[in-house]
Amino acid sequence: MQPRVQRVVYPVLVGVVLLGLWQGMVTAMELPPYLVPSPVLMFQTLITEWGPLSASLWVTVKITLLAFVSATVLGVLIAFLFVQSKAVETALFPYAVLLQVTPIVAVAPLIIIWVRDPTASMVICASLVALFPIISNTTLGLRSVEPDLQSYFQLNRASRLQTLWRLRVPSALPYFFGGLRISSGLALIGAVVAEFVAGTGGAGAGLAYQILQAGFQLDIPQMFAALLLISLTGVALFVAMAWLSKLALGGWHASELSHDRT
Repeated sequence: MQPRVQRVVYPVLVGVVLLGLWQGMVTAMELPPYLVPSPVLMFQTLITEWGPLSASLWVTVKITLLAFVSATVLGVLIAFLFVQSKAVETALFPYAVLLQVTPIVAVAPLIIIWVRDPTASMVICASLVALFPIISNTTLGLRSVEPDLQSYFQLNRASRLQTLWRLRVPSALPYFFGGLRISSGLALIGAVVAEFVAGTGGAGAGLAYQILQAGFQLDIPQMFAALLLISLTGVALFVAMAWLSKLALGGWHASELSHDRT
């Protein structure tokens, strides 16, 4: 098989085997649905409860995408600022690290209190979670330039702006897209955590609220169905970022070219 086909077929085969083992264990051990539902029951619940679950999925995806875009734009701007001044990076980068290591569960209640709009507060929470990989990866990429090329630009008296756009930005693209892959998943995690803390219901309820409601009602199959949608959303985001990286780097960067030849 072609490498591209293998990257799809092999994970699908592993997933089928794991689902078969799961179904076999539930059937053999006669586990009740309120403890561990079978995959068949989970998919049946996903179909029967698709209406409310799909509406909640859209709310979670909307918050995730808004947070991801916000974190990407802000992270790139901060990285550009860091690479222009070593003093600025030295002064501010520790606070970016502090932002990363601070649990969002501890900060989210304050943000939800300070920002009255529930959607905006959840977007801010998710953006804070997804911000650091963009800053760190892009900053590292902007500084990871070939010394000979940098000397060549200096020899030709290139301006700082010309060096940034024609040398540093192309060198930073692989690091930037690597940060996007990480940040997209973190944005989803931040959105779900923010929904848990906010506890919004009704028309603005996301998948986290569906999980909480299913837990209160001991509707474990619906809880598993919501978890499945969250997992599939994360996989879809990662695949989209991988496709975007391939589209931008596939024609010239060694990482994508070597990946196609394996």
